[in-house]
Amino acid sequence: MGDVPMLTHSQIWAALDRLAARSGLSPSGLAKRAGLDPTTFNKSKRITPDGRSRWPSTESVAKSLTATGVSVEQFVSLITEGQPAPARAVPLLGLAQAGAGGYFDDAGFPAGNGWDEIAFPSIDDEHAYALEVQGDSMEPAYRDGTVVLVSPAAPIRRNDRVVVKTRDGEVMAKELKRKTAKTVELRSINPAHAERTLSTEEVAWIARIVWASQ
Repeated sequence: MGDVPMLTHSQIWAALDRLAARSGLSPSGLAKRAGLDPTTFNKSKRITPDGRSRWPSTESVAKSLTATGVSVEQFVSLITEGQPAPARAVPLLGLAQAGAGGYFDDAGFPAGNGWDEIAFPSIDDEHAYALEVQGDSMEPAYRDGTVVLVSPAAPIRRNDRVVVKTRDGEVMAKELKRKTAKTVELRSINPAHAERTLSTEEVAWIARIVWASQ
């Protein structure tokens, strides 16, 4: 018999990342859905304080499989998947944190520390990023934990869902109702919330939401 290849830490963690991505979740979103501490699968938890690789616990893997309805056999296929993990890592941040300073540069591209990562396939925009919805202010379209993928390079048309940052630092997800030379009219995704009209001088940048997990 030939040698049986040993599993590596990176293979198991990559399989968990694939499991999360298949469900449209971030690693922290997968942990929350499994009833675990949201930081269970964070990059920082994959290394011990003295720098050694750490295995995820059997319990955390089992709870994640139950929460996503994936069998052990399917999880093994994620470990041994011949294709690379979904194309590349995209920066991920909670929408509620996005308005804090230091997360975006002047062009509206992700910047600074504090971003997590989530894997997405076939993303052509090198500046694309993901935001995780927190709370119920955007229901029914976006529930708590929904991840939206934002592409600064995507063209924007009327009625597109967009992320807008004002020069005062506010970051919001809205629908573009109308854009003129002087104003930007925004419709709230949750119909219970009022519409917003901003002058173009108030808007730092607008980027289109191109995908949302459900």
